[in-house]
Amino acid sequence: MDIVTRPRILVVGAGFAGVGCVRRLERRLAPDEADVTLVTPFSYQLYLPLLPQVASGVLTPQSIALSLRRSKKYRTRIIPGGAIGVDLRSKVCVIRTITDRFVNEPYDYIVLAPGSVTRTFDIPGLVDNAFGMKTLAEAAYIRDHVITQLDLADASQDPAERASRLQFVVVGGGYAGTETAACLQLLTHNAVKRYPRLDPGLIKWHLIDIAPKLMPELGEKLGRSAQEVLRRRGIDISLGTSVAKAGPEEVTFTDGRVIPTHTLIWTAGVVASPLIGTLGAETVRGRLAVTSEMCLPGHDGVFALGDAAAVPDEATGGDAVCPPTAQHAMRQGKVVADNVMATLRGQAMRPYRHKDLGLVVDLGGTDAVSKPLGIELRGLPAQAVARGYHWSALRTNVAKARVLTNWTLNALAGDDFVRTGFQSRRPAKLKDFEYTDRYLTEEQVRAHVAGTEPGSG
Repeated sequence: MDIVTRPRILVVGAGFAGVGCVRRLERRLAPDEADVTLVTPFSYQLYLPLLPQVASGVLTPQSIALSLRRSKKYRTRIIPGGAIGVDLRSKVCVIRTITDRFVNEPYDYIVLAPGSVTRTFDIPGLVDNAFGMKTLAEAAYIRDHVITQLDLADASQDPAERASRLQFVVVGGGYAGTETAACLQLLTHNAVKRYPRLDPGLIKWHLIDIAPKLMPELGEKLGRSAQEVLRRRGIDISLGTSVAKAGPEEVTFTDGRVIPTHTLIWTAGVVASPLIGTLGAETVRGRLAVTSEMCLPGHDGVFALGDAAAVPDEATGGDAVCPPTAQHAMRQGKVVADNVMATLRGQAMRPYRHKDLGLVVDLGGTDAVSKPLGIELRGLPAQAVARGYHWSALRTNVAKARVLTNWTLNALAGDDFVRTGFQSRRPAKLKDFEYTDRYLTEEQVRAHVAGTEPGSG
């Protein structure tokens, strides 16, 4: 008897793009129409825009880790690991599992949504001494680290050590960096009240960026409003400036200033996952060059989207590419799922076209700036829009309940500023979380698939 095999759809990445695609496939594919497999090292989707609120203790880590198995229709097979190479000719993806075992996973259709990694530069000491803000573990660690600095400063008898532990540097004037600096400054501002031996005036936050403006997408007026909020709180903003050298106890800026500090948080942008470099395909500034339907030209059954793909922005005429935002990734996931199903069924695919709904920036407390549908808002109205947007975008009702409960409890009762210490003896710098050295070269991928590379098979 002949064994009938269903088409195999492999989705790489469980971010906004990958999960959006998988959920749509589950809802609209018949059970016997195709097999869906998802490759991800974690069993949750991280709601990344709210990560600064985890770092500042407003939200608990669990509240923005959305379970992948909560859907009633969930039938997707999950491989716990990361894709480290793809052989497009053989239609095989090489996966390193969380137990460091190599798996060659064949596919008929592949959806590449591996996301992005932190963009770093060849700055001496950066990856060894800076913290990142891309993962749940990093956010939880940074909260512990910041509170630890207050504890150590409070206990120290050395004025120089006390001053250095109370200086904090955030690099990156985009949304991630600005919200991180704003939320963590509020954390230290509130926490220092519990430290009567510490002079609040010693606490100094620095926000620096090489660009001439913070969050230029907000426009002149809102951008200036955001800067005014931060400066009113005492955050030192330095534009046209970056890091020249990073050490364990000091940071040297490109303008020559040396800041004694134990805290350097790096959020200066992202680049596409190194997985894209294993394909040997055309890229646009590191992102995979795809069509408006998010197909890879010259390779049937290969789709790419999200931060890792240069998807033409049809809303602006297709000359530019869609920015790497959650808003685009969520919507691209649905269109890619529809296009995969259309290919399966011999139907026509549709291009991705989406009008930007606007921008929201939560600066903590009652401070925010938002630009929904081009309307400029500040303060409480902007805060309501920002939190309302994030709350509605959470995928599960239990996540919505947790986040709303956290917001309410924090507003009514404040924070206990507890240092858990669960990672206190573990390194947690950029080099410890990105794993960018794990990926294979194009030649190594082919050798693994052929079974000639050590550890393959």
